[in-house]
Amino acid sequence: MTGQRILVVDDEDSVLKVVDYALTQEGYEVHTAHDAAGAESEFARVSPALVILDVMLPDRSGLEVARDLRSRSSVPIIMLSARADEVDRILGLEFGADDYVTKPFSPRELVTRVKTILRRSVACDERTLISLGDLQVDVLAREVTVAGVAVRLTRTEFEIVLHLARHPGTAFSREAILESLHEVAPGGDERAIDVHIHNIREKLEPDPKEPTHILTVRGFGYRLKDLERS
Repeated sequence: MTGQRILVVDDEDSVLKVVDYALTQEGYEVHTAHDAAGAESEFARVSPALVILDVMLPDRSGLEVARDLRSRSSVPIIMLSARADEVDRILGLEFGADDYVTKPFSPRELVTRVKTILRRSVACDERTLISLGDLQVDVLAREVTVAGVAVRLTRTEFEIVLHLARHPGTAFSREAILESLHEVAPGGDERAIDVHIHNIREKLEPDPKEPTHILTVRGFGYRLKDLERS
């Protein structure tokens, strides 16, 4: 799991430095932001595997940021707060957080919680059969079916569908999708993603002009429809 990207959002430089050091020592790629606006921008840019988010931010509540992220992504979120009130913890979880850590905290404990949550996420990612309505992705057979009918995809097309299917509802930029293909199609062009998506839609959508599986996120990229939040 080392090398995964983690976004840490806190307005205190001392907290950012401690968390950055602790996670970097474990092999994670750490990105930071000081406020809600920076968090939104960095999240879109790097598509992190996990977000560590402070409740008290200078421009917006971290709870609101968590709610906004959860509305479009299933990325794990750990909330940080200087308050230990049970109400705050409950609110954090209700707004979409997966865990809640009270300041001051042990960096070692935080790293352990990060590892635990990411292990659970990886376990979900390694399912051999992903079913999303009438769309199924068989990881071992490397086969995609729609309503029981096999769809013949190229290797790159399959990897794109698999990447999106592992994170239903999560919007990925063209850059992020391209980076997920680095072992399959190294050195590609972001514009090629649009061509691949077009070809995939031609093969698996009932009406490619009105897609119901792979949806366009205007001005950003693409996401695979999440039936629970569609």
